[in-house]
Amino acid sequence: VQLQASGGGLVQSGGSLRLSCVASGSASDISNIYSFNWLRQASGGQRDLVALIYTDGTTHYDDSVKGRFAISRDKDKNTVYLQMNNLKPEDTAVYYCSANQRIGSQYTVRWGQGTLVTVSS
Repeated sequence: VQLQASGGGLVQSGGSLRLSCVASGSASDISNIYSFNWLRQASGGQRDLVALIYTDGTTHYDDSVKGRFAISRDKDKNTVYLQMNNLKPEDTAVYYCSANQRIGSQYTVRWGQGTLVTVSS
């Protein structure tokens, strides 16, 4: 499975961006994915989970983005989105998408490249 993230950019505080993450690969490999995740890493910081969505549609958000960010999935397009509203300067980071995959008893994490989000004050 390969993941391609896009949608980052420069936005003013209070603005919005939508990130996209497209999964490609065999139908079998994609069907083995049980969650898609968005993480972010600020300069000098660690990579932290922002939001995730399970294949049953259950979502989870970090407290810092609850009420502002929304994760969703378009199964037909094999695409996961992160709608980010009311952005704040502290949201500035490189955002990564990842997918948790289970094949039998083996668990694997697939990573996409990062996309930079910069929020100006």
